[in-house]
Amino acid sequence: MADKIATREAYGRALAELGRLNDKVVAFDADLSGSTMSKYFRAEFPNRFFEAGIAEANMIDMAAGASTMGLIPFCSTFAMFATGRAYEQIRNSVAYPHFNVKICGSHAGLSVGEDGASHQCIEDIGLMRLIPGMTVIAPADATEARKAVFAIADFDGPVYIRTARLATPVMDEQPFVIGKANVLTTGDDAVVFTYGLMVSEALEAAKILEAEGIRLTVVNMHTIKPIDRECVLRQAARCGKVFTLEEHSIIGGIGDAVADVLMGNVSCSFHKIGVRDEFGRSGKALDVLKAYGLTAPQIAEEIKGEL
Repeated sequence: MADKIATREAYGRALAELGRLNDKVVAFDADLSGSTMSKYFRAEFPNRFFEAGIAEANMIDMAAGASTMGLIPFCSTFAMFATGRAYEQIRNSVAYPHFNVKICGSHAGLSVGEDGASHQCIEDIGLMRLIPGMTVIAPADATEARKAVFAIADFDGPVYIRTARLATPVMDEQPFVIGKANVLTTGDDAVVFTYGLMVSEALEAAKILEAEGIRLTVVNMHTIKPIDRECVLRQAARCGKVFTLEEHSIIGGIGDAVADVLMGNVSCSFHKIGVRDEFGRSGKALDVLKAYGLTAPQIAEEIKGEL
């Protein structure tokens, strides 16, 4: 791991880069381009950037209309407003007709920090997973965020991509194929399926446990839907002990997605690590993550306690 870069920053720069290569790409924002980082696209392509103001539902409908003209719309706003306030428009105006709209939810999860529970969206993955035909992606670092932007531009259909406010480590480069997980470490004692900001925490937790003779397989499930069933089944059967880890509610997130795959197919122990049935709280990002047991030492301790 090297420098720390926020996935929202990488998303914004990649969107501008994509705009230089494909004139069908257009961007929409809801008065947050300075935070979602679609500001880079706006600066280079003002005639292809559309400011909807604080009207997320309208933004989604505008993008749906643009997609019917052969354009590739990227809609950027906070995850809370995209998946919460505009849920009906995403469901009925984008997913139901299967329009080619990319919904980009920034500032997701607890790591929004000081913005507090009202803005800490820990339900977005669950909400988007529920929508038929929706592809759901959460890149682990800046490199993967850039690759995801280019991949979803080439993908025909609605996509939700989750990015974060907090700068996180840039990891060794991995392939990015929609629907294909990446196995980052291989150990026989347990497997951890995770995504987004928790990937780097899982890798650090694996190092802590390795020093104690416990070897983990860490799997980056950057695509939560469609989930890589083959990878889940193979690694669960090989390890026999399964953990899911996410900066999201354990209700509706990757824990449920992995459980759906395993049920009736693999005999194994299973444990979810994430936000229990509660809201977030305000504080420094790292302090909030610690309050919910989502730092590497805490994750390592919880895994060890379950083995």
